[in-house]
Amino acid sequence: MSDRPACYPAPPAPLLSGSSPNRMPLLDVLTSPVPSGRFDSPLDDRHVLCLHLGDPVPVSYRMGRYERRGTRIHGQFCVVPAGSSTRWTLTRPARSLLLRLTPALLGDTADAMGLASQDAGLAPSIHIRDPQVERIGWMMQAEDHDAYPGGRLFADSLAAALAARLLALQSRRPAPSPGRALPAWRLRHVLEYIEANLDQDLTLAELAGVAGFSLSHFKPLFREAVGMPAHRFVLERRVERARTRLLEGRASLTDIALEAGFAHPGHMARCMRRLLGMSPSQIAASSH
Repeated sequence: MSDRPACYPAPPAPLLSGSSPNRMPLLDVLTSPVPSGRFDSPLDDRHVLCLHLGDPVPVSYRMGRYERRGTRIHGQFCVVPAGSSTRWTLTRPARSLLLRLTPALLGDTADAMGLASQDAGLAPSIHIRDPQVERIGWMMQAEDHDAYPGGRLFADSLAAALAARLLALQSRRPAPSPGRALPAWRLRHVLEYIEANLDQDLTLAELAGVAGFSLSHFKPLFREAVGMPAHRFVLERRVERARTRLLEGRASLTDIALEAGFAHPGHMARCMRRLLGMSPSQIAASSH
């Protein structure tokens, strides 16, 4: 961001590593204090959603000639399109949960939904309430708080869901359902890629590239083909690889966790308890 005020903190570091387009985050999240009085939001190269946190706050909002007044309540959000700035006037300090979404994903999603080019962007808006957008915001907030235990794939899935929901709200058109199947040979390539790279922080864009589809087309096609979202499938494969290595009993918990793509042994243990109902030590003991 340019001209970032002191109250507008930098995005979280875990999602900023790497320079490849497939490694950049499709969606990131940060909590920002907003001062009382007049506040101009910094320019951003991403679309920004500002979800209000806490007690109601009377505000006025201005973008160009568009101006509105009202009271922001917890969970309501506004949309600031990429490359634009908004002027806020608040009667007292507030906090916002900021979700930053890459425009490329929004364009890809609009294409998958069959929207005309004039409907592929986001319009500035304020005081919107939508349960689906709220849930995505709270899930991203929880992921950030816990250092992204779901990995990049889960955050990417939330990004795709958010893009589809925003466009559906704006165009009043439902998100698309899969219109064709994922060919068996393409699915096989994706599954082989996942197995060969379980120790990496896989992204949805990577898997879509292996399949030869856009991200927005790939996401529902994969779910239709395997019966679950890509992030859930990868998590189950990580847990199964870890379980197999634990039963072999030849490696440390740290080595097993890293080989299976978990951040650390504690992350592996949480996922194994959730999916298998057993801790790593219980699984290892069952081999004796």
